[in-house]
Amino acid sequence: MGTTQLESVQEPKYWHLKTVLSEALDSDFSVGEILPNERELAARFGVARATLRQALEQLELEGRLQRRRGVGTTVAPPRVGVAVSTAQRDWTGDGAAEAWRAVDATAAPAPSSVASVLEVDAADPVHVVRRIRTSHGQTVAAEFLYVPSSSVPELSAIDAPSGPARARAVLRELHRLGLDGQDRSVELGSARADDAKELDRLPGAPVLVVTTRYLVAGGTAALSVATYRADTCRLTFGDAGKVEISHHGPERQAS
Repeated sequence: MGTTQLESVQEPKYWHLKTVLSEALDSDFSVGEILPNERELAARFGVARATLRQALEQLELEGRLQRRRGVGTTVAPPRVGVAVSTAQRDWTGDGAAEAWRAVDATAAPAPSSVASVLEVDAADPVHVVRRIRTSHGQTVAAEFLYVPSSSVPELSAIDAPSGPARARAVLRELHRLGLDGQDRSVELGSARADDAKELDRLPGAPVLVVTTRYLVAGGTAALSVATYRADTCRLTFGDAGKVEISHHGPERQAS
């Protein structure tokens, strides 16, 4: 029997180089060490810089490398296991399991795709809460939380019009509302300029985008779009029995 078309396809050069580089990271480099520049690495492994760049990008995507502003490319530590709980969220931030910090809140029209999910007019302002999440002293996620006015009808007009205090007021009212459930999706994306700055990443760096729709009385009470660092985070789901699988060292579990 002849070989299939897929079986006859040769492994791309950058993929083979990625394997070689991965082995070199384990044997020749330590966590946090800065890699030589692309010219030196290309000469060391006898490849074109374009091939090297593809291999480095793949290793960054897999969490083996980090590109740091003003530093260069460094060997990444083991990924942190970040729990994305399916339980009722403690919006007030009093729960020990939550490490989100309210940064700002404004009233503005939501993006059209968000407005459609919230079932509000694209021109109607909603509460836009900005939060960041930290773990082990490092910012691992940035979030936009969109809350229609109908979800927090008791929000006081005398509260601050913007800023962290306003954000906490919105979250406090959302917590009082209570939730019937939530659904969530995760996809791979690229860091936008605003997220990249907060996450200390370069624009275009790989990120994990977690979109969560919070449900109440058959409708959507709020929509969260949270951007997690793909190079340092391994997301875990469920309320108990989390399982972590690592290909390069033990995992650290985030609270």
